[in-house]
Amino acid sequence: MNALEDLEFEIAYKFKDIQLLRQALTHSSHANERSTGEGDNEQLEFLGDSVLGFLVSDFLFRAHPSLTEGQFSKLKGFFVSSANLVKYAEQLHLGSYLQLGKGEEKTGGRTKQALLVDAFEAIIAAIYLDGGIEEARRVMLRFFEPQIEDVEQSGRQVADFKTALQEQLQARHLGRVDYIVTSETGPDHQKLFTVEVLIEGESAARGIGLTKKAAEQAAARRALERVWDTQEETI
Repeated sequence: MNALEDLEFEIAYKFKDIQLLRQALTHSSHANERSTGEGDNEQLEFLGDSVLGFLVSDFLFRAHPSLTEGQFSKLKGFFVSSANLVKYAEQLHLGSYLQLGKGEEKTGGRTKQALLVDAFEAIIAAIYLDGGIEEARRVMLRFFEPQIEDVEQSGRQVADFKTALQEQLQARHLGRVDYIVTSETGPDHQKLFTVEVLIEGESAARGIGLTKKAAEQAAARRALERVWDTQEETI
């Protein structure tokens, strides 16, 4: 299995035209240094940004028709933000697949957030061109699904995951639990919160929500699911 096949496996999509994936990973600095006429990922990144915006908007519109315009804009902005997309790029280790020019290589291009986000967006565009909008949607939802679950939980009454987590810890003779707000996005009256839960000082999980309390519940739920594989039912 070569490098691109490894990446296809991680993305869970097999390209019919592998050149599209190769182009999605090619920075302009690399293309400019070669005289082969290879394309770079700038146009794909532009298209991918639009495809992601459409897919996120379509999902929110269909799944949450009661959202206000402000909530809709806030959630969409969060999902397509560079701070969010770079997490998916790092999950795929895209930096190791990038084709960079010598100068960009020397200045640490493989770890630059902007280049990683551009590559992720370009890959979404490449999937769209190669397999159509439904394949792009499937891949997008695969990455976004955990956060979508958090948002959906924050909009309804849920079980008290924080109490359930505390009870699980006490049963295992573990004690201190801290909830730390790691980011707040949006205007004061329409914020989206990201909370990290620490157990004995160690990060256990993160959650997002439309309120701080909802984000804390989402983080506690993830800690239960991921660390102890304990499930709580929505009330």
